Amino acid sequence: MALIEVKVPDIGDFADVSVIEVLVKVGDTVKTEQSLITVESDKASMEIPCSANGVVKELKVKLGDKVHEGSVVLMLEAGASAPAPSPAKPASAPMPSPTPSPSAPLVSSGSSLIEVKVPDIGDFKDVSVIELLVKPGDSIQIDQSLITIESDKASMEIPSSAAGVLKELRVKIGDKVNIGDFIAVVQGSASVAAVPKDSSQTNAPTVNASSASSPVNSGAPVPSTPINAQGTGAMPSHQPGTVLSASVSVPHASPSVRKFARELGIPLEEVKGSGLKGRITHEDVQAFNRSVMQGAISTKAQQSKGGTTGSSSGAALGLLPWPVVDFAKFGPIERKPMSRIKKISGANLHRNWVMIPHVTNHDDADITELEAFRVLTNKENEKSGVKVTMLAFLIKACVASLKKFPEFNSSLDGDDLVYKSYYNIGFAADTPNGLMVPVIKNADTKGVLQISQEMGELAKKARDGKLSPAEMSGATFTISSLGGIGGRYFNPIINAPEVSILGVCKSTMQPVWNGKEFAPRLMLPLSLSWDHRVIDGAAAARFNAYLGQILSDFRRVLL
Repeated sequence: MALIEVKVPDIGDFADVSVIEVLVKVGDTVKTEQSLITVESDKASMEIPCSANGVVKELKVKLGDKVHEGSVVLMLEAGASAPAPSPAKPASAPMPSPTPSPSAPLVSSGSSLIEVKVPDIGDFKDVSVIELLVKPGDSIQIDQSLITIESDKASMEIPSSAAGVLKELRVKIGDKVNIGDFIAVVQGSASVAAVPKDSSQTNAPTVNASSASSPVNSGAPVPSTPINAQGTGAMPSHQPGTVLSASVSVPHASPSVRKFARELGIPLEEVKGSGLKGRITHEDVQAFNRSVMQGAISTKAQQSKGGTTGSSSGAALGLLPWPVVDFAKFGPIERKPMSRIKKISGANLHRNWVMIPHVTNHDDADITELEAFRVLTNKENEKSGVKVTMLAFLIKACVASLKKFPEFNSSLDGDDLVYKSYYNIGFAADTPNGLMVPVIKNADTKGVLQISQEMGELAKKARDGKLSPAEMSGATFTISSLGGIGGRYFNPIINAPEVSILGVCKSTMQPVWNGKEFAPRLMLPLSLSWDHRVIDGAAAARFNAYLGQILSDFRRVLL
């Protein structure tokens, strides 16, 4: 096995850029084009890819180091046939030359409407606009950043080629742009280099990483022709240290971190960075997400909507503002803060109700014989101290139904459906502090007596506030039982990432036609809510019907 030096490829005419993230560690197996480090200049952050496959043996850089083209990033153990780290494909678009061509004098086009185009951003197509840094009416300077675009490997700011007043922005967030696309109209003057009359010079291609081995790029900066008032030519001169608009606050994060935050729905501008110079890392985003989910903090969007309480403005959903009422003028009031459990469960229930397309099927199950068997079982096991409840039988019946209809025991993960081969059943427990959901793990391996005993222990822990997070996680299906409180049917809210939940109410004695006469039967109301993205109405009806058959004749669980 040979050791290979992996070097920084051509990153444009920039020297001594800072290492702001190290994305691999010694011992990691890496592949060609996998990102190794993130570097940052004044205008762009970019990820440096690997030029070979192998195992990282030694890191030659650390956070805060300055690197340039040719700097050794790491030592890689690869096979003898591994590609040499010769001119590598750039991790991002080459950055513009810091000075215009010395032979091209600056001219002014006068006060007029100037169309600003996307300059040469390297060999990239259809890059996304992720930020708008100015708005119509703003006074802008030459080289002031207008928009931020992002490819798979780099984010970069597109500067203005003219000074004046921004009259029109022709792009919006999410648009795809390419070299030469119009992005703005500026009323003012453009400072540009005169275009040479020699057409062979005018049409000369921009030198990028693909020609890194050419003597032209052997050390001296490659001159580029700035964009002119008509939008032709290469990228404009790009002075470091351009000041953005005072109102602009761009989160300090790499493209991969931005993508990760977008996938989680995390507002990056609210995350405090722990990296170099306040850089936001993957760990910062994960920690922020955990804090929000645990209710320790709330986002500005949540605060503006009043969290999960009645003060929600509804503006995000296009609803009328929540009414603000001085309740005290109508009579005596008492204000109490919501418990932490209610805040956390309320936020989760709100999200699940809004994001999951709920449908609920209602049905009745004949539990006459099962209830008689339950009463008899409790009499026979009176000395054991374990009281068997109908919920324990329901858990076993639901396991049998989940095995027959596995989509009810699945979860959505992006575009994939994850089918689980284990059966962890959660049950909603009413406590003085709010709703909690303990979980019976591996319920398919346990008998009714064992489930009853474990339920009693978990319910007591819930009431005492001693349930651990592990005892409330991992459920694949949940039962919400109102027991003997009353009611007929209700619409239980699915507990994401599960795709279904069963609600049960108080059983009642009803006259049921048996083919010859009406006979008194004990009927249990069932309310099955399901995620319509995963389950259709026919499957839900079959699930409820099968569950009712098991409850009416419990011997079916043995089949």
